[in-house]
Amino acid sequence: MHGRTRQKIYQFGNWIIDRITQTGSAVQMLLSAFGYLPHQFKNRKEVFRQMMLCGVKSFGVVSIVALFTGMILALQAGLILKTYGQEMRVGFLVAQTMFREMGPFMTALILAASVGSGMTALLGTMKVSQELAALEVMSIDPIRFLVAPRLLAMMIMCPVLTCYTNLIGIIGGGVVAGTQLSVSWTIYFENVRFMLYEKELWVGICKAWAFSLLIVTISCHLGITAKDGAVGVGLATKRSVVINFLTILIVGYIITRLFY
Repeated sequence: MHGRTRQKIYQFGNWIIDRITQTGSAVQMLLSAFGYLPHQFKNRKEVFRQMMLCGVKSFGVVSIVALFTGMILALQAGLILKTYGQEMRVGFLVAQTMFREMGPFMTALILAASVGSGMTALLGTMKVSQELAALEVMSIDPIRFLVAPRLLAMMIMCPVLTCYTNLIGIIGGGVVAGTQLSVSWTIYFENVRFMLYEKELWVGICKAWAFSLLIVTISCHLGITAKDGAVGVGLATKRSVVINFLTILIVGYIITRLFY
């Protein structure tokens, strides 16, 4: 029994060491990609292509999710406020929640599930098919050629998509406020306008920027370190989505705690 306990402790220690090693490797990849960002002007066509994949092709899903998120927020908050005769304040609550939490959070989850998993699958396939090794043989750094353009594109498009999510969510909340809570659009958007001068908007953008770094770092690192053929690529893609979701939740809480 004593030997079995010692073996479990040994295995747990190895697991901790492996996680720390993987985290350090991912951070090193991120720092290397940051170093290559000034050189991406020469590779701007690839950056624009990645911006198209990250942002423009995600507008449809983001629009639907944002619209119904705003509607749900307005309905739930409005029903509670209505019991106190304060339903005209629903615009304030919807805007505050969208700016601070739901806008960057929902945008990051969508990008992690769609774009991030795609990055992992693509880079993982290139890794197991020896394409990354071929790039290194030709003296082409895979981080500069593959990771840096995706990092720059995500850093630009994630905050842009977050602002778009906020806008659509507020419009959805306005629809519910006007049709189900009898709150005029003038009063609703007056409350929303007040929130534009608060720090919630900038906290949300800060979160979006941090989430963009997380998504690219985790997705690309898991793709580059994939192994064991097609099965390994599938496992790496699955892990990418799970780890992205967990880190987005944790980092989102930490940022909120730091600012508030």
